[in-house]
Amino acid sequence: MRRVDWSRLDAAARAAALQRPALVPDAERREAVAAIMADVRARGDAAVREYTKRFDGCDPELLVPAAELDAAWNGADAGVRAALSSAAARIEAFHRAQAPAPVAVETSPGVLCERRWVPLDAVGLYAPGGSAPLVSTVLMVGIPARLAGCPVRVLATPPGRDGRIDARLLAAAKLAGVTLVVRAGGAQAIAALACGTASIPKADKLFGPGNAWVAEAKRQAADAPDGAAIDLPAGPSEVLVIADDSADACFVASDLLAQCEHGADSQAILATPSAAFADKVEAEVEQRLKGLPRETIARASLSNGLVAVVRSLDEALELSEAYAPEHLILQTREDERLAARVRRAGAVFVGPWSPEAAGDYACGPNHVLPTGGAARAWGGLGLESFLRPLTFQRLTRAGLRAVAPDVEALARVEGLDAHRLSVTARSA
Repeated sequence: MRRVDWSRLDAAARAAALQRPALVPDAERREAVAAIMADVRARGDAAVREYTKRFDGCDPELLVPAAELDAAWNGADAGVRAALSSAAARIEAFHRAQAPAPVAVETSPGVLCERRWVPLDAVGLYAPGGSAPLVSTVLMVGIPARLAGCPVRVLATPPGRDGRIDARLLAAAKLAGVTLVVRAGGAQAIAALACGTASIPKADKLFGPGNAWVAEAKRQAADAPDGAAIDLPAGPSEVLVIADDSADACFVASDLLAQCEHGADSQAILATPSAAFADKVEAEVEQRLKGLPRETIARASLSNGLVAVVRSLDEALELSEAYAPEHLILQTREDERLAARVRRAGAVFVGPWSPEAAGDYACGPNHVLPTGGAARAWGGLGLESFLRPLTFQRLTRAGLRAVAPDVEALARVEGLDAHRLSVTARSA
């Protein structure tokens, strides 16, 4: 991890220090994804299978039979089933509480305005797989889609070299209520969900995190006239920890490493007013790295990491607000004061007993969060992400006559005579 004395940096140097490697433009990736999207749009299932063979080294049947989902759940280890069930219950409880209430307001006599929420018809859910099957992501995207009442809930996840999907991930899909599972990952899976194929329903909206290729495919899908909306910009994962010398260096190091093992393009940042504490954390990180099953990946990620020695906790929070992290962890003497001031973060973990990993798996809030600085404008997934609002307006004759003068006057301002006349014809 690089170390900087934050207080000594000018604005340009600070911006450079916080540069995310995943945000470096990659024209070659952009063009490659565009070619994959066009090919899948043109050739459908055949193209998806060819890319799966090329990138994943296997040529499986695209759709997972329902019986295989049942077998995966019934055959899962009892401890895994118990953990999945407990996590699912908390996720469901938190998301069920988010159900938005309909609104009905008479804005003036005879003018009734309503807003109702309806489920999306078809949603495409993506869960990274391969060497680290993210069963938690299946729960995080599948459960709110089911609670929202989306009739079509299609999950795409990459198969292993043997052409199979990890049975534990399939068990999570069964528990979450996914209606169809597709053995495909990467840009080709996003293309199939966005465009539809002979066997894969076209989705109205795409959900779930992924690597830089998946993120690029989602962006292109959202831009295409025949594509699909997307949940949020969700690319390589990231964490920022604000800690002072009251924190446990072991806890902080563990939180940083938990993020780094996601992928080589993940980013971990520590902001602390104590250089001595930073030394302790770095020593703990090095000690705990050794022997990790994903040590090579974590080390590569740490090369993107940053230790910023700041003047104060307030300056640390200013750094965080500039970075707008996906995950923000607070381990200081002033956690609640800082937490009350946070405005730009995907999710905030307050205090020494609130590790990000707990939220990733089992607390209840969604772990699909904005990355790459998108937390300046976006929030994480919630139940409303799988719903869309509709407004209704009902006017009586008297109600229309009351608003007619305003409509006619404003239509004249805008030069839209047909608008004005459509009201005049009724209110005469």
